[in-house]
Amino acid sequence: MAYINQVNHFPKELLSVKPESLHSLVPEPTLFHLSGKLKQPLFISVLLHGNEVTGFLALQKLLTKYQNQELPRSLSFFLGNTKAASLGLRHLEDQPDFNRIWPGSRLEQTKESLITQEIVNIMTRKEVFASIDVHNNTGLNPHYACINKLDNHFLQLARLFGRLVVYFTRPKGVQSGAFAEICPAVTLECGKPGQQHGVDHAFEYLNSCLHLSKLSSHPVLSQDINVYHTVAQVKVNKDINLSFDDDQADLLLDKELERMNFTDAPAGTRLGTVVNSRNMPLTAKDEKGIIVTEKFFSIIDNTLQLNKNTMPSMLTLDKHVIKQDCLCYLMERITP
Repeated sequence: MAYINQVNHFPKELLSVKPESLHSLVPEPTLFHLSGKLKQPLFISVLLHGNEVTGFLALQKLLTKYQNQELPRSLSFFLGNTKAASLGLRHLEDQPDFNRIWPGSRLEQTKESLITQEIVNIMTRKEVFASIDVHNNTGLNPHYACINKLDNHFLQLARLFGRLVVYFTRPKGVQSGAFAEICPAVTLECGKPGQQHGVDHAFEYLNSCLHLSKLSSHPVLSQDINVYHTVAQVKVNKDINLSFDDDQADLLLDKELERMNFTDAPAGTRLGTVVNSRNMPLTAKDEKGIIVTEKFFSIIDNTLQLNKNTMPSMLTLDKHVIKQDCLCYLMERITP
């Protein structure tokens, strides 16, 4: 039984449609296949989160460039949650997160997870060359690439995007983690949506990858790359009322919090104030799913602070995203 809608062409309107109108053109998650000079396809996924549109705009730019010429390499691309994109949301309330349902997910099986399994099966048969999943951040973050394996092919693919690379193994069920089992795979984090330099950077990278004949297996020189390992994911507990401006909320977070992203935060750094409870409002889990909250956080005189030196990423001031996903990730520098 087929779960994914597959086509071997795309309508011309795809080159100009706005992300918020894409759902009328592509109403369901759809996998497109285009042939090119080199047979092994490059795989690109965009709009796994409907409010992260940079990848789609970069893909439009790429398809426009090659609309009247042969692609240097075959291309398969997946348009994910177009329904959420129509409303500018990460995902709808009755939907799973489209970047938590890929093979390896710990979530219960859904129609959407059957689609992602089928995509991986299809691309395995096509002997996919490499996989690129394009995302945005909600907070102030630099552009960086993420990988799920410390392998030279993965590091070389990530280094093409920039010198900043994040290695992580949790959360489970992400697209790059599933594709990492069959080919070199990266996730691109392209800053906030609505920034043209993010679209241009993603387009240049996608175009460069289309022209690769192979990926080098040589190690990346340490002076050419900064690799950080995600050691914990931090969530605000579900029963906690959080705010950035209401001093009566359970947790009043610092308004400058997102400026800490990708900076060395020493022990004692203040994150906010615990107002109505002395209980820890956060839960931190390491890459094995073990709770490590006390290792990283403490409450002293109602002040929530870091217990040890660390480097946060993906801190945001968007309360909805914090509740749907997480507050941040904590990282440490490594030498692969």
